[in-house]
Amino acid sequence: MTGSQSTVEVESARRRKAPWVIAGLCGVIAAALIVVLAASPVQSDRSSGSPLIGSLAPEIDAADTDGEPFDIDRYRGSWVLLNFFATWCGPCKIEHPELVAFAERHAGGEAFVISVAFNEEPEVVEQFFAENGGDWPIIAEGNGRFALEYGVVRLPESYLIAPDGTVVAKFEGGVTSAEVDSVISRVATGDDDGQPGESG
Repeated sequence: MTGSQSTVEVESARRRKAPWVIAGLCGVIAAALIVVLAASPVQSDRSSGSPLIGSLAPEIDAADTDGEPFDIDRYRGSWVLLNFFATWCGPCKIEHPELVAFAERHAGGEAFVISVAFNEEPEVVEQFFAENGGDWPIIAEGNGRFALEYGVVRLPESYLIAPDGTVVAKFEGGVTSAEVDSVISRVATGDDDGQPGESG
């Protein structure tokens, strides 16, 4: 075997290993996020600051659990409550009926709920909704990309997005329908400083 043949074989082997290395790194990152999100304490004050508040919401363009293309920009002109959750998350299960109530109250189209399921298979998420209610778009992401872009710290976590696409509030550890409506009212009337008030 000549030196040039040996070099070609080594380079070829490296190329074959590259996709597996990248996939492995993505898996490690996703696993680390699961540990952090599951171990984070739930606080009684569910409102929280975020560097996203006052900025345009990061794009979410993916297929939903029905396989339909989804783009959050299509909801411009309406309020959006973007909820990050997981079916294995206890506080998420407690929060879910409040999301259902919020969606039903705003069934006329002035506000919508969008859910992003963290590290979940679509079939598992669909079963959760079949058992717990809720009829809105669900993104089941496998690599935590959107959670990273939104800076999700713990589950559940929700972002309230105004009709102009600006993030106006972030809620950690669960939120009630009344809390979201209160923030919408304050922002709509100009009585809000960009942060939701304390909730207990």
